[in-house]
Amino acid sequence: MKKKTFFLAIIAMVAFSFSSMAQHVDRTSFKAGVFAGLPVGDAADFSSFSLGIDLGYHWSVSEMVDVGIASGFLNSFGSDVEFTDGPITVSGNFGDIQFVPVAAAFRLYPNYNFKLGGDIGYAVGINEGNEGGFYVRPMIGYNITGNTELNVSYINVSNNGSFSVVALGLLFLF
Repeated sequence: MKKKTFFLAIIAMVAFSFSSMAQHVDRTSFKAGVFAGLPVGDAADFSSFSLGIDLGYHWSVSEMVDVGIASGFLNSFGSDVEFTDGPITVSGNFGDIQFVPVAAAFRLYPNYNFKLGGDIGYAVGINEGNEGGFYVRPMIGYNITGNTELNVSYINVSNNGSFSVVALGLLFLF
């Protein structure tokens, strides 16, 4: 019981310190940006590089929290693949893999310059044979100017398998 009380007291102190550091700013805005990334996991076997566009609208609901909607476009460039199994060699070129995410967004601001958050929803597959799937994108961002953010994110689309990209992005607030 004492451990639980101590743990709750620590959480309350951390939350109070974050809320006292936060400057009240209305962050309600349209956001647009670009990102570049590297496919990881199974996606790295048939894709070499990713580029994308981010679009979103966020509403500031408190000093520390934004909620919103997110979309954009992700294109992962297909790569040439050669597979050898004993005397058999198979080679081919995978086409580009493209998604348009439709997601809800959540951001937490421990202070004015730094943010944690994520998007969750569905990524619509737009290239031939791509069914899309469940979309999740956790991210960490840092405001480098009043209206420009640098962020790092992990993009994952899953549907009977997983397609993942680690991305670095630049986001502009309007």
